[in-house]
Amino acid sequence: MKSIMPNSSAVIVNPSNADNHCEKDALTNMFGWFLQVLLASLAFTCLILKRFCEPRYERRPWLIWFYDTSKQGLGALVIHLANIYLASHFQGDPCTWYIINFLLDSSIGLLILWVGIRLSQYLARAKQWEAINFGEYGKPPSINAWLAQCVLYVLLMIVVKICITLLIQFDFWDQVKVLILAPITNARVEAVIVMLIIPFFINALMFWVTDNFLMRKTKRVQTAKDQSLLQRVKIRYRKIRKDKREESESDTLLSADEELLGANDVSHRLTVTTQYNV
Repeated sequence: MKSIMPNSSAVIVNPSNADNHCEKDALTNMFGWFLQVLLASLAFTCLILKRFCEPRYERRPWLIWFYDTSKQGLGALVIHLANIYLASHFQGDPCTWYIINFLLDSSIGLLILWVGIRLSQYLARAKQWEAINFGEYGKPPSINAWLAQCVLYVLLMIVVKICITLLIQFDFWDQVKVLILAPITNARVEAVIVMLIIPFFINALMFWVTDNFLMRKTKRVQTAKDQSLLQRVKIRYRKIRKDKREESESDTLLSADEELLGANDVSHRLTVTTQYNV
């Protein structure tokens, strides 16, 4: 197991390469904060783009979209600050510890988060706790429901971070740390890759997937505008066939009625004639 507290007596295995990697304050200096703000802006832009990519029949109003995405924003902020703190307090290069934490959060952590969201939605239905049913805010949307879901989502992210922190204590990760960014020998390049490039692509995917977990699913009501030309032709053809079939059935029934009436007429005349002759 490893300690997350700073160790002044830690031995650097290869001092000649130490200057080529991130220093202890690499994640919290001005350049590091600039990369973090830039990453947050790009990730938030992805969520805006996702809204416009949604089909019109399920596109959320801006208020509902804000309620859904703000939960992700708060959760991501909690995880990010926790990763910054932990990476700075592990022994060795903080950039490598940060990226290991981040990758685990985006894989195993996403699975834990999905289980937590599904469990809360089940409890909301079973116990009638509508306030914790993610994506449901009532009509009109209630800020209290949003606050309850924000608190629950942040608690789920804290559980995720605790699980990942316990997992990363195993000595196995020391070997991964040595290999993961070994080819990079420039501290600034390493910081950009670890705090901007890799997180941007993974965050974009993670935010997109998590937003689907959190948003309310709307059943599609298809209109004529949504139907393709081929679909409309098929529907029109079926309608014509149905009309012809109904018309044919009506003609058959009418013909049968006429024949029956004619037969009754003849029978009546024969009866009258017979009575008269008698």
